[in-house]
Amino acid sequence: MQGMHKILSKGTAMQNPILVLNCGSSSIKYALLSNDSSERVAGLAENLGLDTARIKHTDLNGEKVEISLAGANHQWALQKILGLLAAYKPVAVGHRVVHGGREFSHAEKVNDHVLAEVKRLKVLAPLHNPAHALGIEAVEKIYPDLPQVVVFDTAFHQTMPAKAYRYAIPKDLYNEHYIRRYGFHGSSHAYVSHRADSLAPHHQANGWITVHLGNGCSLTAVYDGKSLDTSMGLTPLEGVVMGTRSGDVDPSLHIHLHRILGYSLDQIDTILNKQSGLLGISGISSDMRTVEQAANEGNEDAKLAIEIFCYKAARYIASLSCALPTFTGLVFTGGIGENSASIRQKILQNLPHFGIKANLDKNAELSRGVEGSFHQADSLLQLWVIPTDEEYQIAKETKEVLGL
Repeated sequence: MQGMHKILSKGTAMQNPILVLNCGSSSIKYALLSNDSSERVAGLAENLGLDTARIKHTDLNGEKVEISLAGANHQWALQKILGLLAAYKPVAVGHRVVHGGREFSHAEKVNDHVLAEVKRLKVLAPLHNPAHALGIEAVEKIYPDLPQVVVFDTAFHQTMPAKAYRYAIPKDLYNEHYIRRYGFHGSSHAYVSHRADSLAPHHQANGWITVHLGNGCSLTAVYDGKSLDTSMGLTPLEGVVMGTRSGDVDPSLHIHLHRILGYSLDQIDTILNKQSGLLGISGISSDMRTVEQAANEGNEDAKLAIEIFCYKAARYIASLSCALPTFTGLVFTGGIGENSASIRQKILQNLPHFGIKANLDKNAELSRGVEGSFHQADSLLQLWVIPTDEEYQIAKETKEVLGL
C-alpha cells in the first residue's frame, strides 16, 4: 500500500533507497525509503548545539538505539546519520524545505541557484530555510556526488489562483517584496489528497478539503489534484488555531498591544507564534491529548480551547468549500486529525448545513495509523481518515525529478 512500510528481517538489502531529510533549527528528522517505499529506516537527531544532542535511530529490524552527540552541529550529526545508513547506499537525498517563494512550483534538483534561493528566502522563513540550507551544504561536503533534491512545502500551493493568494494590499508590495499567501504542509496535503483520490469509489475529478491537524494545522481545498486555496498564508501563523499559534487575529492587534502595553514587534511575534493557540487559551498545554484530558476532568479553559479549535476548523472548512467546483468530502490527517475521533466529531457538529452523516462507530475505530472512511451511505460528503506520509511524498518527488 502507498506510504505504508514494514519491518524486515536482518540481512535484507534495500533497493535504490532515497534518503529524506527534514532539517530544523536544532534537529534533523530523517528516513531512508526503499525504491517502492515498503522498507524504511528512520530516526531523529535532536538538541543540536547542546550537550544533550543525540540521535534516536530505528533500523530495518525495528531495533532502536540512542547515540549521544554532545555539542554536535548539523554537519557532525549528518556525518553520523550517513554513517548509520552507509551500508544501504542511498542513491539520492530529498530535502523538505519550508519556503520556495514564488519561483518554485515543483521540486528542484539542487544547484547553485536553488541553494542561493533557499538561503535568500530566509526572509520569509527565518527559522526554517537557514537550517534546510545547512543540511544541503553538509551533505554536499560529505558526499559531493550524491544528487540532492529540494521539495518545497509551498510548491503544492502554487496552483492557487490570484483571487486566493493575493492580499488586498498595495500592488507594489506583491511585485517588489513577494507579499502574498503561500501556504504550507504541501507534502502532506498532496499525499493525502492523492491517496483519497485512489480510495474514493468514483474515479473522477474530486474536490477535497484536506484537514491537517497537529501542533501546526492547515486546511486545503484540493480539486483534481491541485491546491485551489489553503488556510496558511505568507507565514504558517495565518489560519486556524494551532498548538501554540493563534491563527487569524485582527492585524491591528500588533499596534494595539504596542500602544497599551509597550510590546515590541518581536514580543508580539513570540506571543502569537509560541504562547497562543491551545496553550494560550487553556493555560495548560499545546498538546491536544493533555487539553482533552483536562477538559474531561472539568477544566473550563480546556473545554473552551477545544470549542474554539473545532469551531475555527469548521469555519475554514465552510469557507474553503467556496474554492471547489465539486465538494466530494473531507480528509482528516496529522497527529490530531488521525487520532482524535472526538475532535473530528466536534468539528463536524459545527457543519450542520452540508448534509454530512457520520458513522460514529467507524469514526471511533480510526486512530493509530488506521486508514478508512466513516461516512454513512447517504452522506452528501465523504469522510476519510488518512495517515499522512510526507517522507513518502518527498521520496516520490525526488525520484521524479531525478528520473529514478
